[in-house]
Amino acid sequence: MNPTAKKILLVEDEDFIRELYAKQLTKAGFLVKEAIDGQSGLDTLKKEQFDLLLLDIMLPGMNGLQLLREFKTQNPNSKMITILLTNLGQEAVIKEGFELGAQAYLIKASYTPDQVVNEVKNALFGNQPPPPPAQ
Repeated sequence: MNPTAKKILLVEDEDFIRELYAKQLTKAGFLVKEAIDGQSGLDTLKKEQFDLLLLDIMLPGMNGLQLLREFKTQNPNSKMITILLTNLGQEAVIKEGFELGAQAYLIKASYTPDQVVNEVKNALFGNQPPPPPAQ
């Protein structure tokens, strides 16, 4: 295990999509933890620190924006990066996501899993080359 690996919490209720992204992110050298709904995502965030939150908006029970609002209320100084990953493209939803501190908003249908991994790398490392994955 790579001790310098960035930790990502992936909150996605669709098993196929969640497993696909988790696999791609793990392959890219990230430590990935998964949650299947907003409440379990929030519970995980209360227990552990993550470098990045990859968050679906349409979730059973508590949706992604509610999770983000709740987390930000409890952790106003959190440095965790949030990327919203959804098929909802409504202006109001996007605006609310950014107001809640999301750094990026990816429409699932427009991005391949590899492109999502690249967006995550850009969010975490900016223009610096990411550290090579641990062998």
